[in-house]
Amino acid sequence: MKTSEFDYELPQELIAQTPLANRAGSRMMVVHKTTGEIEDTFFSHIADYFHAGDVLVRNNTRVIPARLFGTKEETGAHVELLLLRQGKDDVWECLVGNAKVVKPGVFVSFHEGELRAECVGVGEKGIRRMKMHYDGIFNEILDRLGNVPLPPYIREKLDDPNRYQTVYAAIDGSAAAPTAGLHFTDAVFEELRAKGVTIADVTLHVGLGTFRPMDTDTIEEHVMHEEVYSMSRETADILNQAKSEHRRIIAVGTTSVRTLESVWNRFGRFEECDGETKLFIYPGYEWHTIDAMLTNFHLPKSTLLMMICSFAEKDLIMKAYERAVHERYRFFSFGDCMFITNE
Repeated sequence: MKTSEFDYELPQELIAQTPLANRAGSRMMVVHKTTGEIEDTFFSHIADYFHAGDVLVRNNTRVIPARLFGTKEETGAHVELLLLRQGKDDVWECLVGNAKVVKPGVFVSFHEGELRAECVGVGEKGIRRMKMHYDGIFNEILDRLGNVPLPPYIREKLDDPNRYQTVYAAIDGSAAAPTAGLHFTDAVFEELRAKGVTIADVTLHVGLGTFRPMDTDTIEEHVMHEEVYSMSRETADILNQAKSEHRRIIAVGTTSVRTLESVWNRFGRFEECDGETKLFIYPGYEWHTIDAMLTNFHLPKSTLLMMICSFAEKDLIMKAYERAVHERYRFFSFGDCMFITNE
């Protein structure tokens, strides 16, 4: 299947640069996957599409200030690090800007040496393994020196870094936000719970597997980058019971979906576990876990758009995207959302 089949024309002015003042104020396109009906509404009406007994699954990862700007100690060349995944002994997997100057043994210095990063391994496409050298507590240093890792298509300054966090973010580790969750407020969750909806959390730390662009002509050639996930015993029990009672499981965002499907593919049911996933979902994939999902509008030719085209029919989703452009929806991280339902 050609990657180009998942392309679409998007005017630049439709890429949302800043979040709305009200998190829940975004527009929402509802796509009925069984009938093909498409309707336009607002996220504030999301509870209308839920029933008592539904389980809503959200990704409770928290974005860390993962972007660091430093200099190569020998030459003063500018180097940018995006922290992707923490390993043992203070070694981080990083995506490196100006990677050609960062080779094993090279040190990159941040804020006059308060933090130093030593290259101890080289990966593909700008990936480096960097050992951190510092005095004190790393997370506190990162909070001072790091920057919010906004996507490159967002060029406006973010006045409040918390707007790139979900209100339920709890576990540090992501290099990007699970953006479908940005629409939710505590009041929305209260409304859902009052309707009899159960809220369950999973964790997937968002990294290159979610946001790296594809560079292959066919989707089958693409290899996903690993992302770390976990599921608690409590969540596994909630989901297994919902499955046994034929109640709906509804996912907030593609990262929650990847977690659910990865666990199911591993065990044939939901289990308490930790792991890493390279799962790539595209048309032809056999689904196991969800009945509906909330998601944002994704980049052309992205793995996320391919996942959505797998969950509903590709022609229906591409038709919905064409409509979203025509109706001037706001796209990507700070944009509007789509609810894909089996009802």
